[in-house]
Amino acid sequence: MKKAAIVILNWNGEKLLEQFLPSVIDNPIPKDIEIVVADNCSTDDSVEFLTNKYPQIRLITLSENYGYAGGYNKALEQIDAEYFILLNSDVQVTKGCFSTIIEFLDQNSDVAAVQPKICSYKNKSYFEYAGASGGYIDKLGYPFCRGRIFDTLEKDNGQYNTAIDIFWASGACLIIRSKDFFDVGGFDESFFAHMEEIDLCWRLNARGRRIICLPQSVVYHVGGATLNGESPNKLFLNFRNNLLMLYKNLPVSSLKKTLRIRKYLDYLAAIHYLLKGKIQNTKAILKAHREFKRIKIKYNDARQENLRNVTQINIKTIYSESILKAYYIKGLKIFSELGKF
Repeated sequence: MKKAAIVILNWNGEKLLEQFLPSVIDNPIPKDIEIVVADNCSTDDSVEFLTNKYPQIRLITLSENYGYAGGYNKALEQIDAEYFILLNSDVQVTKGCFSTIIEFLDQNSDVAAVQPKICSYKNKSYFEYAGASGGYIDKLGYPFCRGRIFDTLEKDNGQYNTAIDIFWASGACLIIRSKDFFDVGGFDESFFAHMEEIDLCWRLNARGRRIICLPQSVVYHVGGATLNGESPNKLFLNFRNNLLMLYKNLPVSSLKKTLRIRKYLDYLAAIHYLLKGKIQNTKAILKAHREFKRIKIKYNDARQENLRNVTQINIKTIYSESILKAYYIKGLKIFSELGKF
């Protein structure tokens, strides 16, 4: 068994691999850490590029595009390592960033997963949208980060440089014990992409496993390299998968009320897009709710399995208020203004 495996999931990302792989390759990497690229059935020249340019990298080729969730599940089943380092192809890593996290995990057996501080590759003095300095959700399931609430990105002035327990670690750079990954069932492949890491981390939290942001380790993420932020398809996946995540993980006592409120708020979001003339985005939200209503029964077994394995009912890293209310009504735009959870 290897100590760790750096696993990069690729789909038609030849240019990204050419740009960002050197930051991984050139980093001092111990012999017991291997680099793996799992290719999600690319139609560009990614495989040929890797074979010719980086023959020392282990290449796993998948038979079709299984998305982020399915692609990683199928790749990780073929890798024998204590720690999985899941790294997006559009991430620039800094010197020694993984060694710092591995040392931390070695010393803290109660921690299942860690993410580094994630800053923007395009503007390195600011946090990046997908993860920033650690992820959280509010009581209604809306995700936000230490350093990013909705579209407000904070400048990194070192204000979030303390290691801290978080609710979710970003899939852009997620370091997780392989045992924990498989113990909770890995990613939900039906999500395809978006929200799958938050769903995974919810299961870890509910089983009493800790998730940490370790800002001493830093990476820079381009973000939005696969689906543009304004993509109706991305919007559909985010809304549908968020509803599925709530259905799979919320206790009976709060499930119906939460879904009822979410339906109301999501329909307001759909109207907002309609008034802005973004009809396809409106349709994406409405489609997400129709799809959720149609398929949620298929998740009954997963829901019962999750509830049976709960050891921690009150998860401290869930914001007990509404982040929408805090942001839009109270005007709390930055994480430090939220106060203690």
